[in-house]
Amino acid sequence: MQAASKNARIRIVQSRQNTRVKELRSALKKGAKTDSGYVAIEGFHLLEEALRSGLRVLTVFFRSGDAALLEQLSLAHETEILELPPELFSSAVTTESPQGIAALAEAPTFTLETMLAAPQALIIVSAALQDPGNLGTIIRSAEALGASGLVALPGTVSIWNPKALRASAGSAFRLPVVVASGQELFQALRSRKFRTLATTVDSATPVQQVDLAQPTALFIGNEGSGLSEDLIAQCDDRITIPCPGPVESLNAAIAASILLYEAARQRQL
Repeated sequence: MQAASKNARIRIVQSRQNTRVKELRSALKKGAKTDSGYVAIEGFHLLEEALRSGLRVLTVFFRSGDAALLEQLSLAHETEILELPPELFSSAVTTESPQGIAALAEAPTFTLETMLAAPQALIIVSAALQDPGNLGTIIRSAEALGASGLVALPGTVSIWNPKALRASAGSAFRLPVVVASGQELFQALRSRKFRTLATTVDSATPVQQVDLAQPTALFIGNEGSGLSEDLIAQCDDRITIPCPGPVESLNAAIAASILLYEAARQRQL
């Protein structure tokens, strides 16, 4: 798309009460999809990743003086482009030093059935992870190491939290992520003969001694309390990551990444 056509489509917005600006501000603050099913994206790299991932971008917002960023993006002709004065732009986004560009994009949709139907599926189950950086990092590792997707159980932070999105480095736009109840998940896993593995510190089998080449669900617990006893009891086995050093446990994102790497190694991906 030529610069001239983009410039012709730019509309300057001055009001904090503008509908699109309010939608962007609310989505970033809540870290969740809007009622219309859009997610807020802040920063050039994430917007570039969203476009590369095929997401439909409804509106692009840029800070006055940063129009050059638009020239590096392949925007669809129907994408709305709004220019905001610096003060208005800063009031709508969440980072302390914003890059000068943000967007509203249509969130990708995935289903649990499709995720579990993948050949030799490997999924990560987030059981009430609350740190957005951990969740985003796990999603990034899951995509990099060939996982089929991630299931977020109740209590898990939204993947559309701005910090989670940044930590995922765009993987959240591509890796299937679904929200499900424990009952719904276990029913689906058992019907497809998945092996369910609870990650714990004590009374568990070292992960390198466990067959991860079959359809597998790896359960990662809350940063502070780990997996609940109820979830552990419902899983087939307990696994652990042996640590020769004097630490009690690993960070949730690091633990998940190690488990995913071991699964990829066994599967020779």
